[in-house]
Amino acid sequence: MTSAKTGSLMNVEPNLSTTERSVYMLVGLGLAAAAAKPRPNPLLNILALAGGSYLAWRGYAGSCPVKAALMGSHESDRIAHHG
Repeated sequence: MTSAKTGSLMNVEPNLSTTERSVYMLVGLGLAAAAAKPRPNPLLNILALAGGSYLAWRGYAGSCPVKAALMGSHESDRIAHHG
């Protein structure tokens, strides 16, 4: 049984183009791979792994909450849309 919250995370309408999705995934996987390099401060490894994983997931899912907030959910809600 899937909770409503989990279902809503998986069923978000995609708002990224194919190119944007590719860039998100490449940058995210690159950042996560950079986390494998030993660093004096292990917090940097954790942040790089978390940030890279999040970007790669957003690219895979095809939706970005930041883009959705800036552009609005509908064409008429866009910040830069003035007719």
